[in-house]
Amino acid sequence: MKLIASDLDGTLLNENSKVSAANAHAIQKAMDKGVKFVVVTGRSYDAANMPLKEVGIKCPIITLNGASSFDIDGNVLRDIPMDKSVCKKVYTACHNGEMYTEFFTNKGLFSFGRNRFIERMTSWWKTVNPNFTDEEINQKIELRFQNESVQFIEDYEQLEAMDDLKIYKLLSFADDEERHQQVYNELKDKTGVVITSSGYLNLEFNHPEAIKGLALAELAKSMGIEMKDVMSMGDNLNDKSMLEMAGRGVAMGNADKEIVDICNFHTKTNEEDGVAFAIEEMLKEYYS
Repeated sequence: MKLIASDLDGTLLNENSKVSAANAHAIQKAMDKGVKFVVVTGRSYDAANMPLKEVGIKCPIITLNGASSFDIDGNVLRDIPMDKSVCKKVYTACHNGEMYTEFFTNKGLFSFGRNRFIERMTSWWKTVNPNFTDEEINQKIELRFQNESVQFIEDYEQLEAMDDLKIYKLLSFADDEERHQQVYNELKDKTGVVITSSGYLNLEFNHPEAIKGLALAELAKSMGIEMKDVMSMGDNLNDKSMLEMAGRGVAMGNADKEIVDICNFHTKTNEEDGVAFAIEEMLKEYYS
């Protein structure tokens, strides 16, 4: 293996959105042996780079599910925004389905009103983890504010009025399975959009070419590396393309069942330093 690609949330990061010492050590160990490392995430660049900087990891970063790629110095390598007419159709369907929606753009992350953000995220967390206390939910919401710098707007027309705006990803959350499935069914066959998911009851919308696998393959090619020599690690459906395309696809111990089923390699959970375990196993096989 010549290149390691890792997802962030649910994979490299623990539940506190931190890179553990064990994971950071294993990544450095691989890099010391000449193996390249790249992060491939649904996050924006700043939100992805923050936990990496905390442990001294400097690497290329593929963001927003493959819509934007950056080199080791933060220079843009890839830029795949969505068509604005497609964005409006997606938002309309999500709005009619009563899904809370966020917009990841070249001007930052936008949401509709801070109170609405807190209300919908509180409702979502109670659905996803009914055993969470109010205090735990508030901590999760505050962590979301820390991970992403959110700008609040009143309506979609404000986005349309912005000059030179590029929308790279829409992220929507449903309160229940029925609304989630309703919106997915309405949009799954629409041209100009690909739908993935990074968690329970959420949908992520990107340009069809803005998927992790294609972005990773493009970056690997620029490094002179074939996908058969890439190890990728992930836990959810937005990781599927890069896990399928890599020579060594590794499912986290906490991965969605569909991800577990498509991977020939499996590791521990993100709370058990699963990335470190997977890297050590690979190094034993290829570099011992």
